[in-house]
Amino acid sequence: MWVGWIEFDILLGDVQSLKEKRSIIRSLLAELKRRFDVSVAEVGDHDQYRRSQLGAGLVAADRAHLVEVLTAVERFVAARPELELLSARQRELHSED
Repeated sequence: MWVGWIEFDILLGDVQSLKEKRSIIRSLLAELKRRFDVSVAEVGDHDQYRRSQLGAGLVAADRAHLVEVLTAVERFVAARPELELLSARQRELHSED
């Protein structure tokens, strides 16, 4: 069994309030869940309206599938026009590690 996750540091574009931020983040998280069947959450920078840290996780039978999905998630987030992806950190672990 493989467990993997990816963490994103994101700068939001023309956002003026936490309410606007929540709307964008909620929409992004829902789309990631729907499109890639991963677990996702906002994991940091909750009180800053132009910054966010997001995490996505996945359990898979093989490493190739895990890496493929996490890479696709990263490409999807990076392509979003309403935000700038500042960094992404990806990690995979095997259950026997």
